[in-house]
Amino acid sequence: MNAHTQISAALPFAVPASRWDDAVAAKLSAAELLLYRSNLLGSDLTVTNFGGGNTSAKIVETDPLTGAATEVLWVKGSGGDIGSMKLDGFATLYQDKLLGLEAHYSGPDDDDKMVGYLPHCTFNLNGRAASIDTPLHSLLPFAHVDHVHPDAIIALAASSGGEAATQEIWGGKIGWLPWKRPGYTLGVMLRDYVAANPSVEGVMLAGHGIICWADSAKACYEHTVDLIADAANYLNAKLAAGPAFGGQVTAPNSDRAAIVAGLMPRLRGLMTGARRKLGHWSDDAEALEFTGSAEFERLAGLGTSCPDHFLRTKIAPLTLDPARLQDDAYLAEKITDYRAMYAAYYDRCKRPNSPAMRDANPVVVLVPGLGRMTFATDKTTARLAGEFYGNAINVMRGAEAIGDYIALDEQEAFDIEYWLLEEAKLQRMPAPKPMVGKIALVTGGAGGIGAATASRLLREGACVMLADRDATAVQEVCNGFAGQFGKDVVRAATCDVTDEAQVKAAFDLTAREFGGLDVLVANAGIASSAPIEETTVELWDRNFDVLAQGYFLTAKHAWPLLKVMKAQGGTSVVFIGSKNAVAAASGASAYASAKAAANHLARCLALEGAPEGIRVNVVNPDAVIKGSKIWDGDWRKERAANNKIDPGAELEEHYRNRSMLKRDVLPEDIAEATYWLASELSSKSTGNMINVDAGNAQAFTR
Repeated sequence: MNAHTQISAALPFAVPASRWDDAVAAKLSAAELLLYRSNLLGSDLTVTNFGGGNTSAKIVETDPLTGAATEVLWVKGSGGDIGSMKLDGFATLYQDKLLGLEAHYSGPDDDDKMVGYLPHCTFNLNGRAASIDTPLHSLLPFAHVDHVHPDAIIALAASSGGEAATQEIWGGKIGWLPWKRPGYTLGVMLRDYVAANPSVEGVMLAGHGIICWADSAKACYEHTVDLIADAANYLNAKLAAGPAFGGQVTAPNSDRAAIVAGLMPRLRGLMTGARRKLGHWSDDAEALEFTGSAEFERLAGLGTSCPDHFLRTKIAPLTLDPARLQDDAYLAEKITDYRAMYAAYYDRCKRPNSPAMRDANPVVVLVPGLGRMTFATDKTTARLAGEFYGNAINVMRGAEAIGDYIALDEQEAFDIEYWLLEEAKLQRMPAPKPMVGKIALVTGGAGGIGAATASRLLREGACVMLADRDATAVQEVCNGFAGQFGKDVVRAATCDVTDEAQVKAAFDLTAREFGGLDVLVANAGIASSAPIEETTVELWDRNFDVLAQGYFLTAKHAWPLLKVMKAQGGTSVVFIGSKNAVAAASGASAYASAKAAANHLARCLALEGAPEGIRVNVVNPDAVIKGSKIWDGDWRKERAANNKIDPGAELEEHYRNRSMLKRDVLPEDIAEATYWLASELSSKSTGNMINVDAGNAQAFTR
């Protein structure tokens, strides 16, 4: 889960408690109180899901045109997350204009039309778009309104016994409305129901949550929390009677981490389409209990219920037989069958004006004993899809405890998935960065060139695994990138490239964390300088262990992950070589020979990789002094001694003046060339070496 509250399978519905702080609230304006309330609700997954829920307040403001006092609806804007939003995440609209919109409404067929009127009600030129749920707030006469859909509430809303349970829990204080897609019609239904039942304090909306209200921000917040606690306590008592989902029939596989590391890249390779997928694996208690249960196949086939869940997880998950996971033909058949099922669903349900069918690959893949895997075109979306399916599992558990679980009707589900308004939102999204959907592993990721390369790839949208033998340093670099680019897209692995077990573990971790591999940057290195008489066998072996065998081991264990992506345009390996790999170096025979071996290995791999769609190229730097860990150590002193110069500024000047262009070569320069070779910009280049050395005639390739 990705918020403050963890939910265990033993107690599926955690019971929330008020976190309201009067001392904090006393200092806040009316709008700030709404934000405070919203953030409290949204930061607790016992209260609402990520990105879900709506909060509002009707606040008297000064009209900038007339100077008169006017009532303004502040309501969470479209696409926001109430747990992390700021004040600019709220749409602000004239309440009297919102109420006047009913003159344009003639029935349910006008739902989409009514959305088009919302911008005309904007207050104070606020550019935040109002959400589809705005009428649920504007048409109710209450000052403060919360609409949330936590698991405990959706379990009631998605059960055949939900309406009776609602009556039993609250004794008529909470009403019930049958399923209706979010929109203006639902707002009218809700308003009319409350007017006809003035004693209700909230209404359960079948399939998608609860809405409640109060006269103050604090009272509304605490009312919402209390209602969820009531539902959670009720369901927990029901679930205490016996095992969920008919009991366990498949135990968690003790080797599941290794199995998933081999499975996810193969599934990813089969999910062909316009964009590559990124994966997320969860083996939490909910996933293992559900996938191992007697009722697993029946319930999984029903799909999800709440629109928030469905939009993230698709019409149904793909389920796999754990006994057949090593059979590639079986996996290919299952993916093909799923795409055919999805296409048939589209054909059955499409409207004359429906958007074209979208990606038919599964989002959620469930395997008894392993848990759940989720795939999407970016890592955050894949992670959230998994978390939302975790919510759906909890909903199924609770719903089955009081009746039969009820999923969304197929046509209703389609109409939400292919809603023209949702399609318009998708079309307005900016084009993805060029490396979105790509996964890279960079060895020596804590060093100057490694970190600069990782930064360049992350900046273009890639996910990156930083591998380095210095556990502390690589985690520090990872933490910095997580703050800059987001924690979803970067991970760290402690990896000495001379240790095959550690190398394999780093690639297995990459497969589990991101789903596979598209780019290997072999960069981990050392450097040594010594005359031949002083070059020990130990020094010679150390250079070859890191610079030749290390590159061999990383390429060897990357290969299975890379070759499965052939059908999706292929993959890329980039070796960070050296000027010394192609130009003889005095006093550094061990280093230069090992680098030359690595460069020749790259050429061999380019031949071997071409039929598998794997491109292999080399970047040859020279004298990357600034920001380099290697040049911070003995190598600096050794090369200064070899050239009979001072190891300080004189050394840098020496290498700068030695180049044809008289310029310093920086880690970022190497990163730029590496990015080009890793990206689709160089899709027709393999077996090449690019020198990034500010010009050195001795190193010209020929």
